[in-house]
Amino acid sequence: MAWIKTIPLDEADEKLKDILNKTRMSYPKEYGSPNPPSIPVNESIVESHTLIPDALYHSFSAFSAMMSPDLPLERRQHEMIATLVSLTNDCFY
Repeated sequence: MAWIKTIPLDEADEKLKDILNKTRMSYPKEYGSPNPPSIPVNESIVESHTLIPDALYHSFSAFSAMMSPDLPLERRQHEMIATLVSLTNDCFY
C-alpha cells in the first residue's frame, strides 16, 4: 500500500486518465499483463505519482525510452542495473 495519497483511475480527471493511458501504452511488453489474481489491488509506483500528472508522464516516458528494446543492452541487463541502483539507494522495490 502506498503511504501517500493517490488518485484511483475511477476518480481521475480526463487529463490524468489520458496521461495514465499514454504511460501504460509505453510500457515494455513484459509489463503488459496485470497483477496476478492473488494481489487484490492494482498498486504500482506509477499510481504513487498521480498527484502530479505532468511529472508522472515525463518520468515514466523517460523510463520507457531507457528500456527500449532498440537499445544495445538486453532487458536482463537493464533489470540488473535497476536492481543495483535500487540496492544502492536502499530502495526495497
